[in-house]
Amino acid sequence: MSTGKRLYHYALFYKKPIILGLIFLTIAVIADLTGPFIAKQILDEHITDGAIDLEPILMLLAVFFGLSIVTAVFRYFMFINLQVGANRVVQKLRNDVFQHIQTLPIQYFDNLPAGKVVARVTNDTEAIRNLYVQVLSQFATSIISITGVYIAMFILDVKMAAIALFVIPIVYIWMLAYRKYASQYNHIVRTKIADMNAMLNESIQGMSIIQAFKREKQMDQEFEEMNEEHYSYQRKLLKLDSATSFNLVQVLRSIMFALFILVFGSQSMEPGAIVSAGLLYAFVDYTTRLFNPITGIVNQFSQLERSLVAGSRVFELLNEKGEKVEDKRMERYEGNVEFKDVSFAYKGDDFVLKNLNFVANKGETVALVGHTGSGKSSIMNLLFRFYDPTKGKILIDGIDITSLPRQTIRNHMGIVLQDPYLFSGTIETNVSLNDPKISREKVESALEAVGGERVLKNLEKGLDEPVIEKGSTLSSGQRQLVSFARALAFDPAILILDEATSNIDTETEEIIQHAMDVLKKGRTTFIIAHRLSTIKNADRILVLDRGEIVESGTHDELLQLQGRYEQMYKLQAGVSPNA
Repeated sequence: MSTGKRLYHYALFYKKPIILGLIFLTIAVIADLTGPFIAKQILDEHITDGAIDLEPILMLLAVFFGLSIVTAVFRYFMFINLQVGANRVVQKLRNDVFQHIQTLPIQYFDNLPAGKVVARVTNDTEAIRNLYVQVLSQFATSIISITGVYIAMFILDVKMAAIALFVIPIVYIWMLAYRKYASQYNHIVRTKIADMNAMLNESIQGMSIIQAFKREKQMDQEFEEMNEEHYSYQRKLLKLDSATSFNLVQVLRSIMFALFILVFGSQSMEPGAIVSAGLLYAFVDYTTRLFNPITGIVNQFSQLERSLVAGSRVFELLNEKGEKVEDKRMERYEGNVEFKDVSFAYKGDDFVLKNLNFVANKGETVALVGHTGSGKSSIMNLLFRFYDPTKGKILIDGIDITSLPRQTIRNHMGIVLQDPYLFSGTIETNVSLNDPKISREKVESALEAVGGERVLKNLEKGLDEPVIEKGSTLSSGQRQLVSFARALAFDPAILILDEATSNIDTETEEIIQHAMDVLKKGRTTFIIAHRLSTIKNADRILVLDRGEIVESGTHDELLQLQGRYEQMYKLQAGVSPNA
């Protein structure tokens, strides 16, 4: 389905205010176009041979002013209704885009900068809003006005009205030619806006690195180059608009007046032919009224094209395959996890996990260790169904997790990442995520279990302390504790800790270790850790290398093997591997 048709279908969701607006517009146009008829009547019927028939003239003027008021009132209600309809359409479109984003797989965001996604939700939908608010209103007004003017012209003089029809095909051909070139430029302009948004977002996120390494001038130069390219295409659009807007309308207007003079002049030369002053005035007035809406249409060509290009970008995002968010819930599972011949590749045949087989029973703690790139985080991505295995199966309590909706599986999972993310809100809302099932008391108990006094003791408002984006006003340890409390508050059957203690000082780590010993009972816990001191008490440690399990056992068993794990442990302990 084309972009134009999809935008039309969105308009149908709120057709009532739009149709009302168009009805009010039609009434306003009819009232407005009656004016020249009244003027013709006054000139031809009531001002003759120097005599002025005052009483009917006053009555006709009263009707004229009354119609002017009617025009103003109905145009007001037209504007209100069209604006309401347009804003509602764009509101729904924005909601649909945001809801669809929530359903997109993680790999979509891995391959697209956040700033580009933001540009489609904000800048592009705003451009679409202008389509409904400005372009639709102007086109509707102009088309109804032009139709009314032609009807009035045919009533006055069929021959002259037929001659005036030459304008319509010229404007249509003109629009097609304009769109051919403007579409190319607008696509580039919208893309550059998205690129600048992405760079701006990246610069803000990495401002500490930029300033620490004195890269301000380099970033300025890169942004300036991008902005200059955006400007150059905007300038091309401006030249195109200037060449194809008001100038051509003026040429068409001049041709029309020349034809009128020629036809009316030739008619007046014929014996017995009389061209009345009223008829001449009416045609001149209608000609002016004809070209005003044509000018309005032409001036909206650029906005129409911008809106259609923006719409194509938004619908391109909506066309991305997402997964419906399921409300279906399942009973809390036991948490017995089994990987059966699991292999996984992010791209093609470049496997990052190869033929993995292991079991984690209910209540067990399984630690994953290995050098960077060994596949530890990929295992967690598969377990949480951020991705699905390329080969093999992952079973929870004997059920293939790909047979259930992702959200259903995640209902009983908790995760703490290496770099915890806190949302704008308060400490409480960051723990509960505004889930009505998690009470304030549950938030307090979860924070207490992970050593929450460390978070709250220096915060004036305690649980109600405001948190800004990413929790940048809190220390890394405080952010990690809040994130840990968040996972525990949801009481998961499977708990995943992805380098969760890497940003925490030794004292805080001891608090969390104590809390984990109490809270992991009855839960299957997976720990990804570089600090091997934190996983000594794990029931099983899996040592990974290039996507394969090369060693498996407890801490003591692996030390006795004198293999990779022992080498890693001695290196972290400051002991020579050969000692």
